[in-house]
Parts: sequence; C-alpha cells; structure tokens
Amino acid sequence: MDDIDAWVWWLVGAAALGIPLVVTAMPEFGMFAVGAVAAAVAAALGFDVVAQVLVFVAVSVALIAVVRPIAARHSAQRPQFASGVDALKGKQAVVLERVDGSGGRIKLAGEIWSARALDTDRTYEVGQEVDVVDIEGATAIVI
Repeated sequence: MDDIDAWVWWLVGAAALGIPLVVTAMPEFGMFAVGAVAAAVAAALGFDVVAQVLVFVAVSVALIAVVRPIAARHSAQRPQFASGVDALKGKQAVVLERVDGSGGRIKLAGEIWSARALDTDRTYEVGQEVDVVDIEGATAIVI
C-alpha cells in the first residue's frame, strides 16, 4: 500500500462506487463516489488520512442532504404525459353525425370516432364542436 499514493486508492473507491450506481440506479452511490473524489483531492494536496475521511464524509453527507430532496421534489413535480386514448381526453372534436345519448360520429384528432353524449338528454348537431371527457372502448364520451 505504500507503493500507491492515497489519492489513487480514493479514486479506485470512487470507481468502485460508480459500479453499483450504474447497476442499481441509486444516486446515493454517485454522491459517495463524488465524496471519494473529493477525498482524493485532499490526499493529493497532502492532507492526512483523518482529514481525507472527514472530507469524504462531509461531501457525501452534504450531497445527500442537499441533492436528494431537490431530486425528490423534481421527480414529484414532473408532468405526466398522456398517451394513447388518455391523450384524447379533453380534446375538442367536430360532430359529423348527430350525437346523442345513444350514439353518433365525431372527427377527433383527424380520425372518425363513434361517440355518445355524456348527458343522455343532450343532442349535438353536425358541425358543432364538442369536448371529449372520456373514451369507453372505441366510443368517445362528449359534452
């Protein structure tokens, strides 16, 4: 161990912490790896082993304490993109054949869909714009 400088061992530790980061996708391993790189810098600057360990712990804990809550908040606020029929909910369509509680046809997103009115007493005439509130099978429910 005397043949290899301490900073090299810290870099080996950082690389070793990078492996579970990639395999498990747990960002905490990356934060520990950054702490090990910081300790390698401390070792290269000539600090003793106690200082190197303190730098490793301080940087790792600081990253976990600061970055983790920010990442959690960011992932919780990420908008969810609708796809498939869920993306059609809330869209406007044009009535092609009279739509009432029992059926009809609309043009929705460039395609012809069967449709029925959400309110069974309501009727929508040809050319009228309607809003899609739900999709049941291949039928759009409109208001």
